[in-house]
Amino acid sequence: MTEPRVLDWLLDSDPSLRWQVERDLVYAPEETWRATRARVPVEGFGAALLARQDPDGRWAGGAFFPADATADEPGQPWTATTWSLNALREWGVEPSALRPDTAGLLARNARWEYDDLPYWGGEVDACVNGYTLANGAWLGADVSRVADWFVGHRLPDGGWNCAWVEGSTRSSFHSTLNSIKGILDHEIRTGGTGALRDARHAAEEYLLERRLFRRLSTGESHAPWATHFAYPFRWFYSVLKAADHFREASLHDGTGPDGRMAEAIGLIRDARDPDGTWHQERRHEGRVWFEVDAAPGEPSKWLTFHALRVLAWWDAERPAA
Repeated sequence: MTEPRVLDWLLDSDPSLRWQVERDLVYAPEETWRATRARVPVEGFGAALLARQDPDGRWAGGAFFPADATADEPGQPWTATTWSLNALREWGVEPSALRPDTAGLLARNARWEYDDLPYWGGEVDACVNGYTLANGAWLGADVSRVADWFVGHRLPDGGWNCAWVEGSTRSSFHSTLNSIKGILDHEIRTGGTGALRDARHAAEEYLLERRLFRRLSTGESHAPWATHFAYPFRWFYSVLKAADHFREASLHDGTGPDGRMAEAIGLIRDARDPDGTWHQERRHEGRVWFEVDAAPGEPSKWLTFHALRVLAWWDAERPAA
């Protein structure tokens, strides 16, 4: 059970978060959370990001990087089209709130920085293609080529690696999670295909075999930041981001939580602070339009929401003895 004080704190949020708290933690009537969701394009974060869309459909003049990005800029800039679309989609904005025919505008005006490839055709990076698959399904673009790409480029161990083009033959935690998140979003919106669903399930098995964070070869954590939580998640892997995906996949597939997640769930639970919240552990360096969450070290509403939502799902399937 979430303390009423924490719920009140979460409800005192931008509409982009509040409607999700109402739906997934408060279990408010559908008309309540839908009314809050309808405010996202006209208030707060959603309105501010929509206002920054260029007349040609892009943000910051670029697909994955802003047009004025430089090699010596600290961190990854997060202001370009793909990152802006990701945020609006995840905040629950309807496509009609964007510029008319944004999908068409991007088809005509956006090209990937890699090889000048057309936007909705994707490129060689699995993470990029995961975002493109989800954003295309949301906006109604034809992303069938991207869907086929995932089926054809899955590695023998079950997942994907953005470095495959450099010769990597082993899957990556980052790449695999970003891929299956995009595939699942596409599947929920469009129904997907049998081949793509099978690829998602096999890639999920790749992560589950590794308990969401352990190397199969040594049993050690694959990276220290896997258990350090930050929002926005961006492309970085964490057990919280992974568990949040498995919650959504479980609800979509009609299956219960997999017991191999237990250790990762314990790590999420243990990260809770005495006041009942989760704090921002780090900030992914890079240019942003504006901040949407707390500074490092401060209580994070977005992380607290995601952690509580995962734990509510997990605990509901495992009643106390």
